[in-house]
Amino acid sequence: MNVNKPAEPWRNHYCHPGGWNQHFAPLSLPAMFADAVQSHPVTPLVKFLGRSFSYAELHEEACAFASGLKEMGIVPGDRVGLYLPNIPGYVPAYFGALMAGAIVVNFSPLYTAAELEAQVADSGARILVTVDLTKLLPTALKVLGNSSLEKLVVARFTQQLTRLKGLAFRLLSGKELTAIPDQPNVVEWQKALRGGEPPVLVADPEQTLALLQYTGGTTGTPKGAMLTHQNLTANARQIQSLDPHAGERDVILGALPLFHVFANTAVLNRTIINRGCIAMLPRFDVGQILAAIRNERATSLPGVPTMFQAMLDDPRIEGADFSSLRICIAGGAPLPIRLKERWEATTGVRLVEGYGLTETAGVVTANPYEGDDRAGTIGQPLPATRVRLLDREDPTRDAPPGEPGELAISGPQVMQGYWQLPGAAEATFAMRDGEKWLRTGDVALMEEQGYFRVVDRIKDMIAVGGFKVFPSQVEHVLLQNPAVKEALVIGIPDELKGEIPRAFITLNAGEDARGDALCKWLNDRVGKHERVDSVVVRASMPKTMIGKLDRKALKEEVLSSPSG
Repeated sequence: MNVNKPAEPWRNHYCHPGGWNQHFAPLSLPAMFADAVQSHPVTPLVKFLGRSFSYAELHEEACAFASGLKEMGIVPGDRVGLYLPNIPGYVPAYFGALMAGAIVVNFSPLYTAAELEAQVADSGARILVTVDLTKLLPTALKVLGNSSLEKLVVARFTQQLTRLKGLAFRLLSGKELTAIPDQPNVVEWQKALRGGEPPVLVADPEQTLALLQYTGGTTGTPKGAMLTHQNLTANARQIQSLDPHAGERDVILGALPLFHVFANTAVLNRTIINRGCIAMLPRFDVGQILAAIRNERATSLPGVPTMFQAMLDDPRIEGADFSSLRICIAGGAPLPIRLKERWEATTGVRLVEGYGLTETAGVVTANPYEGDDRAGTIGQPLPATRVRLLDREDPTRDAPPGEPGELAISGPQVMQGYWQLPGAAEATFAMRDGEKWLRTGDVALMEEQGYFRVVDRIKDMIAVGGFKVFPSQVEHVLLQNPAVKEALVIGIPDELKGEIPRAFITLNAGEDARGDALCKWLNDRVGKHERVDSVVVRASMPKTMIGKLDRKALKEEVLSSPSG
C-alpha cells in the first residue's frame, strides 16, 4: 500500500497528506533556543503581568544556571526537577538544566508532599527548582527533608514582576510568600547562577533524553515517559507546520500549565521555533486571560475544553475584543460540539480540536486552522506521523475495514519508553511490519480523508450483557440536552448484566432539570443496551490537574460509596 497518498475511507492506515516520510532533522532543545536567540535577541519571548523578557535575556540566564548546576555537581544524565507554576523563570530553569546535560522532570505545582516525594524517588531527581510561594515552598522543603533530593533552588516570585508590582505583591499578598530558609541545601536562584564553560553539546538528539514527563495517572499509577530532544523539537516543528501564518506576528496566550506536555510543546517549544512571544499567566483566570488578549493582542489561545467553557460562563466575556485571535486550539479532552459552536458564535474565532498524549511529546493529530475543520473529530495526523487502527481484541492484527480500532501511532514524536519500566513499555508498543507502534488505548474510527473520530478508551468500555457500550457515545447524546453542561458515564456492577451504564452530569447556569427527567430523555435516544439506570445531577465533577474530567476519580468515588 502506498501510504504517501491519502487513504480511502475504508482503509485503516493513514498518514498526513504531506507524507509520513517528511524529514525533521535531528535538533536539540538548547540548539533550538540558541538559533532563535541568534536571529531574534531583543524580541520578547515572555510577557508576564506587565514585564517583558527578551530571548537574549532568558538565554543568558539559562546559560548561567547551566554553569551553576555543573558547579553543584550535575553531570549529563542527572535529573533536575521543576516544581514551578507558570512564571518566566521556568524558561531558564528548563533550558539551563538541558544545557547542563541534565534530564528535566516536570512536577505539578498541585502535587501533595507525598505525590511529589514519590515521583522524586522514582525519577532520582538530585535537584529541585521551585519558587517562594506558600503553596509550593513548604511542600518542597518537606520533600527535601524526606527524600534523596540534594538541593533545593528557590526563585523569588516578586523578582518575576516589575519592581512596582513586586513591592505591591509583598505589601498586599505577603502571606502568599514563604521565607527562604538559610540552610546549606537550599540555594536562592540568583546565587545558583554562575559564569563559566559553554553549555554541553547534545551529540545525538534522537537518543539523548531531555524530559521525563509523568503521565496524568487517570488510568493507573503515573509513569515517566522518556522523551528525547528530537521527540520534543520534532513535535514543535510538526505543530508549526500546521500554521498557515507561521513566521508572522505570533503572541500565544500561555495559561496552560507549562509542567504539562501540551503546554511544554505547543506553547513553549513551538513559540521558540516560530520566534514568537508567550503572554504568560501564572494560572487560569478568566479576567487575566481577557486582559492579556486585549493588552497583548494575542493571536492564538490553546486550552482544554473546560477553560473555554469557563470563559463562556463568565459574564465578562460579553463585549470582549477577540479580533486579534486567529485561532483557538482545544486539546487534553474531547471537545463537545455544542461548546465549539457556542465559542465560535460568541467570539468569532475558530476553535479546532487536536489530539495527543504524554507519550507522543504532545500532539498527534489536529484539525486544520483553515479549511475543512470537522467538528467532533480529532483531525488528521501531523506531518511525519502515521496512524493505524488495531483490532481491539488482537493488536497483532489491523481492525476490520470500516470498524473502530485502537489508535496506534508511529512518528518522530513517539517516546522511547517508560522510565525504569521496560515491561510497561513492551505492553504499550505493538510490532507491525518490523516497526514499533505506540498503542494509545483509545478506540477510534477513520472517516474520509483521514480524519479520525475517537469513540472511547478501551479500558472505559462498559460490558452490558455481552454488548460493548462506549461511554463517550452516551455522553455525546447527553450533551445535546441544553440543560447539560458536563457529562460522564461509568459502568456500575450489575448481577444480571455484569455492568450497567450510569450517567453523572452538571447543569448549565440557570437550569434545574431533574435526574429522572433527563434519564427518560436520554434513554429514548440511545440503544437498548446503552440505556442508563439513572442520571445523577452533581454540583461539580472531579477533574485532573489541567481541568480534564476525571472518569477514574469519579468511578473510584462512586464505587467506594456505601450507596454505590
